[in-house]
Amino acid sequence: MELLTGKILAFFLILARVGAFMAASPLFNFQAAPNQIKLAMALLVSVIIAAAVPCNCPQNPDVLTILLLTCQQIIYGLALGLTAYVIFAVVRIAGGIAEQQMGLTLASVLDPFTDEEEQPLSLMLEIVFVLLLLASNGHHLLIKALAQSYSRFGVAELPSITSLTQNLLAGTSAMLTLALQMAAPILAAFLLLMIILAIMARVAPETNVLFLSLPVRVGLGLSLVAVFVPFLNDFVCQFAVWLNKLMVL
Repeated sequence: MELLTGKILAFFLILARVGAFMAASPLFNFQAAPNQIKLAMALLVSVIIAAAVPCNCPQNPDVLTILLLTCQQIIYGLALGLTAYVIFAVVRIAGGIAEQQMGLTLASVLDPFTDEEEQPLSLMLEIVFVLLLLASNGHHLLIKALAQSYSRFGVAELPSITSLTQNLLAGTSAMLTLALQMAAPILAAFLLLMIILAIMARVAPETNVLFLSLPVRVGLGLSLVAVFVPFLNDFVCQFAVWLNKLMVL
């Protein structure tokens, strides 16, 4: 009876970590997916992990211990999911930087992933990246990273809060660094455009440089994005590298 109770508690703790991870991680937390599918996927992944990892739950725990263990696993799962999400958000941030340079920050469309209004260019880049990620089995990377967390910290274990915080800060720093690296060619091109327009304003003061710059900025931005899109496939590999690097707690 105690063995059966321990296995049930272990499965419940695994489900808490897996459910929290899927609620915060990219791909799995999209609003477009029905909640029934998300719940079924969390149960399926939890069953597979429960069959593979050993049970190290305390014997005869009281209700307070069970609640504390559950909260700990939820915190750990959320931290893992947020770490994956900040790396996933690099493409959206890079698209937002490009839109700001193009002057399209006031435009908005409905994001099918989150049911919120987002900027169209960053949303388009994110959709392309999601398709490339799914085509290369990127969702398997997320599940694999989640499963590997049990080899470092068992069913009833978790890292220290300091380690979780440092990992999230490292993920945020990597997100900003990668976004700036991705948008660097666009920023350089627009800096050169601003210099050219400033020279034109000095050489020909009667020219309406502001009116002239609007279509030029949009055209230049769309041209650079068209050149940039094929390189999103390379970022899928970088996403896998950073995911493995940052989710090792």
